[in-house]
Amino acid sequence: MSTQASSSAIPDRAAAVYSALLPGLGQLIRGRYRAGFFYGLGTILLILLSLALGRVSGRAAEVFFFMLLALPWWALQSYDAALGPSGSGSDLARSTRIAWAQGHDIRFLGLLFLISAGNDALLIARNPDYLLPFFCTKLDGSAGFITKALSPLLHTMVGYGFLQIKKWSLLIYLVYAAYGTTNALVNLACFGPGRIRNTLLIALIIFTSYVVARRRVFRH
Repeated sequence: MSTQASSSAIPDRAAAVYSALLPGLGQLIRGRYRAGFFYGLGTILLILLSLALGRVSGRAAEVFFFMLLALPWWALQSYDAALGPSGSGSDLARSTRIAWAQGHDIRFLGLLFLISAGNDALLIARNPDYLLPFFCTKLDGSAGFITKALSPLLHTMVGYGFLQIKKWSLLIYLVYAAYGTTNALVNLACFGPGRIRNTLLIALIIFTSYVVARRRVFRH
């Protein structure tokens, strides 16, 4: 293998950091002007779409669609900056293919779960008197604390396992998905529909369908 080929296989971490801070910047700095403008414009359009959806469906939907649309694109373009220009064909197709083969999409979901765990823990700390709906009841005392603590605990376990592509994390996620879906449906029947409740239920169904479709990644 030549020295040029060996060096091209080394990820350009600096370019990845630049693009993580500002989409397309890493590509522009490395002279990939077309790719830089493409990724930067794509990110702007996805953010605007998320904002527009939020105006229609509320803040929860805005955050959900940002995490589902704009944030994965943001991460992918940063990964593309690290890989550098493709030897042949589309840079985007090359980066997507490698990220898919190495399970980076699952690692991205793991990062989202860890962010969610931190957010849940912060909400619990700021609102210690809030009672989380648990199968049409709102438990207080020790039982109420345990039901609230389940969310950040499971999110942390799933997030760590997904980042490491651990087999056990798939089982824990399926348990979490079953608990979350049944709890959401029961609460929906008792308390009626709500924007946050509906958004979380839709998100859980979408994420679970995706994880089940990608279950073979956890075998390696």
